[in-house]
Amino acid sequence: MLALIVEDDPRVARFLVRGLQEEGFVVDVCERGDEAAAQGLRQPYDVVLLDWNLPGLDGLSVLRGWRERGLEAPIIVLTARSGVDPTVLALGAGADDYMTKPFSFEELLARVRVQLRRRALPATADAQIAIGRARLDARRRTVERGGAVEALTNREFQLLDLFLRHRGEVLSRTRILDRVWGVDADPSTNVVDVHVCHLRAKLDDPAEAGAPTAIETVRGRGYRLRTEEELAP
Repeated sequence: MLALIVEDDPRVARFLVRGLQEEGFVVDVCERGDEAAAQGLRQPYDVVLLDWNLPGLDGLSVLRGWRERGLEAPIIVLTARSGVDPTVLALGAGADDYMTKPFSFEELLARVRVQLRRRALPATADAQIAIGRARLDARRRTVERGGAVEALTNREFQLLDLFLRHRGEVLSRTRILDRVWGVDADPSTNVVDVHVCHLRAKLDDPAEAGAPTAIETVRGRGYRLRTEEELAP
């Protein structure tokens, strides 16, 4: 999951980054509203935490600009302002939720999860998802194959979630790296190949020699998750 934090207070920003990273998020940070206006359109963020009072451009102006340009990610406005009027303004500008500072991280995380559940794509919204002879339990983050249950790491789950959202589509290593590990990841690393290998081991049945792997390597281009029709026995 990829999150954007727009916050000019370094202390608050560090608090949010640390908390979200511990929950498995890849996090980008902007300190200025004008920078955030451009950054929010560069990446398909899963959630945005947006401060209201920002240098360069205020949060509501950033928010309106994003919505006018088609940004659909859930946006939670964070501000020291309280009362009905600021809440109405934020929601009217396109915010999905609104939190008044100070707030507990546990409550913020709960609200983030609510927004992610609401925006879940059909492929990953179901609790049980068939992937050939394997079955993903998205809520428990486990894969069951041949009676054996394997737990997925945070990265493996994020990687599989990305493949499911683009099932049948070839995803380049660069795109996977940006989406799952973030824009600061080293493009020369083999971390994508290693995680795909681990994920294959949990999805494919070693007893079925010659059967197609769930995740296909497309030479020179990247990887793709095969469709259910392709994986049918």
